[in-house]
Amino acid sequence: MTLRLPLFARFVVWLLLNLGLLAAVFGLLVRTELSVDSLLGSLAGERVQQVSEVIFGELRSRPKEQWNSTLARFSDAYRVKFALVGDQHEIIAGATMELPEEVRLRLRNRGGPRREGPPPPNSLRPDGVRPEGIRGEERPFGPPSEGESSRRGPGRFEGRTDFGPPRALFHSSKPPGYWAIIRAPLNSPEAGRFTAGRLVVMSPTLSAGGLFFDFTPWLWAGGGVLLFSVLWWVPFVGSITRSIRLVTVATEQVAEGRFEVAVNERRGDELGRLGGAVKRMAGRLEGFVTGQKRFLGDIAHELCTPLARMEMALGVLEQRADARQLEYVNDVRDEVRHMSGLVNELLSFSKASLKARELPLTAVSLRALAAQVIAREAAASDAIEVEVPDELTAKAEPELLARAVGNLVRNALRYAGHAGPIRLSAAARGAEVILSVTDEGPGVPTESLTRLTEPFYRPDAARTREQGGVGLGLAIVKSCVEACRGQLTFRNRSPRGFEAEIRLERA
Repeated sequence: MTLRLPLFARFVVWLLLNLGLLAAVFGLLVRTELSVDSLLGSLAGERVQQVSEVIFGELRSRPKEQWNSTLARFSDAYRVKFALVGDQHEIIAGATMELPEEVRLRLRNRGGPRREGPPPPNSLRPDGVRPEGIRGEERPFGPPSEGESSRRGPGRFEGRTDFGPPRALFHSSKPPGYWAIIRAPLNSPEAGRFTAGRLVVMSPTLSAGGLFFDFTPWLWAGGGVLLFSVLWWVPFVGSITRSIRLVTVATEQVAEGRFEVAVNERRGDELGRLGGAVKRMAGRLEGFVTGQKRFLGDIAHELCTPLARMEMALGVLEQRADARQLEYVNDVRDEVRHMSGLVNELLSFSKASLKARELPLTAVSLRALAAQVIAREAAASDAIEVEVPDELTAKAEPELLARAVGNLVRNALRYAGHAGPIRLSAAARGAEVILSVTDEGPGVPTESLTRLTEPFYRPDAARTREQGGVGLGLAIVKSCVEACRGQLTFRNRSPRGFEAEIRLERA
C-alpha cells in the first residue's frame, strides 16, 4: 500500500532527511579515531597550549608539595584529569590514572614522533643554556628578573623562549578516552635545577569541559543552519503547495460541474500557467454545458406546441374512431404522453440548471416538505418512514427541493419498493442539514455511482422505459440541489441497500 502524503509534508520530510544525513555524516566523522585526532589537533591545540602554559607557570613558581593541589584545582575546573608524568611513566603529581598502551607509546616517543636532524633553535639543554650555534640570548634556566617578568606578563613560562604546539592529542580505545600530552621543562625552586616534565590530560568525553572540543559554537551553528533552512524552505514550499492546492480544488469543482473556480494566475512559473489554463478550461466547459442545457430547454420548449396539438388531434380521432381503430389511437396516445413526460423533464432539468444563480434561498421546514412529498409521490403507500424533526429548517428554494426529494422517493419506490421500507430522514450536523433517502434494494454497481447524475445515463441498459425511465430523474435532482447551493452524494449500503444524501446549509 502506497503511503499518501501531501506535497508540503513530502518537502518537509525531504528537508529533515537532508539535515539528518548531514548530522549523521558529522557524527560519523567525530566518532572515528582519525577524525577525532584531527579535530583535537586543529581545534583543541591552541586551547590546550594556553592552559598548559598557565599550569606549567604555576608549577614552576611553587614548591613540589603544592603541585598536587594545583593540578587538582585545574582538574576540578575543567572536569578532567591532569597528571605530571616522569621519564619512567611514573605519576609525579596530579590525579592517579592508568595509562593505556597508546599513551605509554606516545610517552616513549617523548610525546610525539621522533624528529631527525639538529634540535630546534628554541630548545634548551638540561642546564638551561642554549646549544652552541643557536642565535638568541644564552642564559641559565631559572626565574626571570622583575623587569623581565613584568614584560612577559603573568601566567607565562618564566625562563622559556618558545613553547611550541602540544606534542600529542589523540583518542584511545582501551579504555576509551581522549588524551593530550604536553612536554615542557620544569625547575624545582628548592633544588634550583632543570626537571623534564610531561603533562598528561585525560577526559572521558570529547569536550573535556570545553578544553578539547567546545560543542557550544557547533550547536549554535547547527541551530542557525536549521533555522535558516526552515525559514528558507518553508515559505517557498508553502507557496508551491498553496498554488497546487488551489488548482486541485478547482479541478475537483469542475469535475462536479461547478465552473466558478479560484486559482492563482499571477505566478510567473509553470504553476501560474497551469492555474490560468484550468480557469480558461473551466470557462469553456461552462459555456459548453450551459449551451447544451439551453439547447435542450429550447428544444423541449419548441416540442411542447406540436405535442399539445397531437394530444388535441388524438382526442378528435378518439371520438370518431370505431372500436377496432380505438386500440391504435390509445397506443399513439401512450407514445405522445411519454414524449410529453420526457419534454417536461427536459424543461425541468434546463430550468433548474440555468436559473441556479438567480434563485433566492429561504428557510424551508423539512418536516412540512417531507409531508408534501409523501402526499404527492406515495399517498397510497405505507412503505415510507419519515424521521424529520419538526423544528429542523434548511436554506433552499422550496419548489426545487421538493422536486429533488420527490424524484429520489419515486426512484426508491420504483426500484426498491418491494425490498423493504424506504426511509426519509433529516438531521442537523453542525452548520449543515443532512437529508437522506435510503432503501433496502440491491443498490447499483460501484462503478456507476459517479455517473448516476449524468443526463440519459442508466446503470442497466436492458431496462425498459417503464422500469428505468429515460435517465433524467437523478440529473434533475442534482441540478435542483445545486440550485439550492447544496451537494448530492450516493452510496451503496452494507450489506444491501442504497442511500441518496443531500447536504444543505442550516437555516
